[in-house]
Amino acid sequence: MTARRSRGDGSLHWHEGRQRWIASVTVGYRPSGKRIVKQRSARTKTAAKAELKELLRDLDDGVTEAAKYTVADAVEDFLTHGQHGRSKNTVKNRRTLAETHIVAQLGARKLRELTAQEVDGWLADRAKVVSTSTLQRIKSILRRAIARAQAREKVRRNVVLLCETPTGLGGRPSKALTLGQAQAFLQAAEGSPLRAYFIVSLLTGARTEELRPLTWSHVDLDGDLEADPPVKPHIMVWRSVREDGDTKTQKSRRSLALPVRCVEVLRTHWKHQAEQRRRAGKNWVENDLVFASLVGTELNPSNVRREFRRVTAEAGLEAGEWTPRELRHSFVSLLSDSGVPVEKISLLVGHKGSHVTELVYRKQLRPVVEEGATAMDKIFRSKDA
Repeated sequence: MTARRSRGDGSLHWHEGRQRWIASVTVGYRPSGKRIVKQRSARTKTAAKAELKELLRDLDDGVTEAAKYTVADAVEDFLTHGQHGRSKNTVKNRRTLAETHIVAQLGARKLRELTAQEVDGWLADRAKVVSTSTLQRIKSILRRAIARAQAREKVRRNVVLLCETPTGLGGRPSKALTLGQAQAFLQAAEGSPLRAYFIVSLLTGARTEELRPLTWSHVDLDGDLEADPPVKPHIMVWRSVREDGDTKTQKSRRSLALPVRCVEVLRTHWKHQAEQRRRAGKNWVENDLVFASLVGTELNPSNVRREFRRVTAEAGLEAGEWTPRELRHSFVSLLSDSGVPVEKISLLVGHKGSHVTELVYRKQLRPVVEEGATAMDKIFRSKDA
């Protein structure tokens, strides 16, 4: 007579209807007291014993996943339940990246069988078709999806952590307008319905996501020159279009003094918007927005880009080669060319420190620091001079 297995050792039996050996292990109990059983089958008893050993090993390691749990299952679980607090655009972008680059390539693979070598091969293949930054994003999605599955005992380890990110295709480098190009752009913007938006963007360096939610309550066009110290006309960049309304970082929450040209254009814009409100009548949605649509709602990014391309073309620039965010790069470049130190520029653009400014805008910053040479020339004036 065959000896019975001890409790916790699982069971092995022949299933006449399926004509297969069945390996079973109890992995827990439901709140009702009913057992949770994991099973695997094999054609031979030897193969079934191997399956039973695998089930017992997973149970010892605290892993209770279904054998058929795939990469696609893990990614879908992350996209559906693991993005609380993220904006709709972020969720939409991540789903597009995941479905295009992860599910289509690795989705059918059983998660427990996915290897670091396979992930390395997948990353190398994707590096041929996407930029390095995009490759980092899709790798992050897969890493976080597996981490979520690991936390729920679906898999023993996260193999993505063992893989390096290869270099992908080179992205389009950001550019900055020269002084002549900036002047031509400002001139072309005079006839645009987004005239005020473009001028304030270029002359203050505020991010596009900071200007779109800017309200009139955060704009002071008068200032207080009699105060001590005097307060110049300024805008309070305290909000963004992010899901929680917060700015990108704590340093991004700042008040920016307005150049005279910005004050003038915003005064004109205030009057123009009052006329738009009157024309819209009951259709106007009052949001107190400085830069609003014809009915008071927030500007659509696509409409901003479309109008930006029209203005750049009118300024004599190649419209397809420029984006609205490069007005911010131009702001940094123009300040740097005029001799403003990078430390002050970093405060104006809302960076944590000058290191971030140098890292992000290194091509726009003045490459030669001249103060030392100029000072030494004055101290040790040469005979030739």
